[in-house]
Amino acid sequence: MSKEKIAQLRKHVSPFEKADIKASVRQMINTILPLLVAWFLAYQALKISVWLAVPLAIIAAGFVVRTFIIFHDCTHGSFFKNKKANAIVGTITGILTLFPYEKWKREHSIHHASSGNLDKRGVGDIWVMTIEEYVEASKWTRLKYRLYRNPLVMFGLGPLLLILVVSRFNRKDARKKERINTHVINASLVVLYAVMIYIVGWQAFLIIQGTTMFTAGVLGIWLFYVQHTFEDSYFEDESEWDYVKAAIEGSSYYELPKVLQWVTGNIGFHHVHHLSPRVPNYHLEKAHTATPPLQKATTIGLFSSLKSLRYKLYDAKNKTFVTFREVKHLLREPKTSVS
Repeated sequence: MSKEKIAQLRKHVSPFEKADIKASVRQMINTILPLLVAWFLAYQALKISVWLAVPLAIIAAGFVVRTFIIFHDCTHGSFFKNKKANAIVGTITGILTLFPYEKWKREHSIHHASSGNLDKRGVGDIWVMTIEEYVEASKWTRLKYRLYRNPLVMFGLGPLLLILVVSRFNRKDARKKERINTHVINASLVVLYAVMIYIVGWQAFLIIQGTTMFTAGVLGIWLFYVQHTFEDSYFEDESEWDYVKAAIEGSSYYELPKVLQWVTGNIGFHHVHHLSPRVPNYHLEKAHTATPPLQKATTIGLFSSLKSLRYKLYDAKNKTFVTFREVKHLLREPKTSVS
């Protein structure tokens, strides 16, 4: 894509980068309030039957995902025009979704700056190995990678690891502001959850809160995974990597039913979001509809997206994802044959 076309594309999208205070407040009301109501009803229903309570907890999980989108926009500074407002709401929604605001903000900005760059993988993204890397790796590394990419591990243990471990600790070189924010959110969670356990009991807490947050975690990881893992996704070496191509060709348009699109805060328009993170979630569809070049992004549907579970390794030569089965024969051949 020429510089002229890139400039034209950015010009088309720029009008949608402005936060609308009314839309933001409205979204907070129609997201956070129903979340609290769903939680309350789930705990009340548990007094009658666990089979009545769990579905309500799953409904609450949908609102947790939508709350996370608000958190996510705040980290990009796109939910409000005011930086302090984004930080305050981002921290509050971080408590509700169990994510540290400053830590996630830093890691996610790195993800956006390096998505699809084969030389800058490892921060804020899904672990992806190329065929060559996999074949040349040790048996232990290959085993770890196979376990990591196993759906039972990624969507079973993944949410627990993300919520209970990864999000609770700062990186070694984290700045003071980031460390304090993580500690504040962790302390807030300890107090909040201690009060909840005191009121409802630890069994009820584990059933409702556990179901809600685990389900939300599974959905969150799935959304992130599927929108960067499709057959002809974009990956290039640093020398060839292009930000705009990475956004449009390396992020999919996840076409979901309207209800699910609403629950997921329009994050299905992921190509628009990666092109311009400053576009708040409630403007993403408008930007997509008003910009024809963005409509050429890879479109995946609810059922076709399940195919992404097959994709395990990236074939850098043919620019496509492949399965483990397709490269199995290479493990029995001399390593020089892969180069």
